[in-house]
Amino acid sequence: MGKNVLVVGGAGFIGGAVTDLLLLAQQHSVRVYDTLLFEDYYHKPLDFVRGDIRDHEQLQKHLDWADVVIWLAALVADGACDLTPDLALEFNDRSVQWLSEHFDGRIIFPSSCLVYKMSQGVLDESSAVDPSTMYTKTKYSAEDYLKNKNAVVFRLSTLFGIGDAYSRVRLDLVVNLLTAKAAVDHSMTIFGGRQSRPFVHVRDVAQAMVGAVDSSVTGLFNLHTQNMTILDLAKKVAEHVPDASLDVQEKPLSETGDYRMNSDKARGVLGFQPRYTLDDGIKQVLEVIHRGRVKDIHHPRYSNERFLKINPLT
Repeated sequence: MGKNVLVVGGAGFIGGAVTDLLLLAQQHSVRVYDTLLFEDYYHKPLDFVRGDIRDHEQLQKHLDWADVVIWLAALVADGACDLTPDLALEFNDRSVQWLSEHFDGRIIFPSSCLVYKMSQGVLDESSAVDPSTMYTKTKYSAEDYLKNKNAVVFRLSTLFGIGDAYSRVRLDLVVNLLTAKAAVDHSMTIFGGRQSRPFVHVRDVAQAMVGAVDSSVTGLFNLHTQNMTILDLAKKVAEHVPDASLDVQEKPLSETGDYRMNSDKARGVLGFQPRYTLDDGIKQVLEVIHRGRVKDIHHPRYSNERFLKINPLT
């Protein structure tokens, strides 16, 4: 039976992939609620409402309509949150608290693997946490608001790839950034290189979220596809762009951090089966660059932090 699905932040990087899958399935009634922070207009043939998550009166009307909310609105990453800590608290923490108090349907929410205590080893859902930045503190507190709700919380690893044909390309993610630098500047610079990171394609995240719409499962789930060192990642990019040079600048693991993830719970309980490899994501970024979709890889709009520095939120 079809549901009313409200995608808050549905015009964004993950939202683009989520709405593509919901459109393809044609099973649910879908509405997008987004402030268009990074965009000038919304393209997709979906019911769209331009709105701010701080406008509780407007948002409540759409929550009353919805059976399921996929909540993607947030200030993402440490740099973006550190620019305006008060707004990060408002967007990432207080808004989710308000959601938990004013919506009794199903909630699907992205958190971050960065809430874990970073140590050499494999992180699963029982691993110790140590949220120490504004971004991770707000994400962890948001998890707490949802723990007794009909909610699925995904702790996401580092995203990569292209979400859809419309949403903004993100080039502040290490896979996408190295690929763009290799393709355009013909050079890559990494710091350290021995540090491991977990990665997941944005469309695999979307698949897990859309799959959770009709599930009754609740709780916390890691999402990752592959763990890899940054040096090996750079070498993989070089396989696709062989004329790109690589500059490795030494940095100890104590400064770069080193962590890997385990997503067995999501695979076993939710049937999470990632479809996209790092090679797939690298090829996607190269394609949008070669086709001219990205005119200038150095433009601030492709980086959350750089964009918000010149377009401050109020």
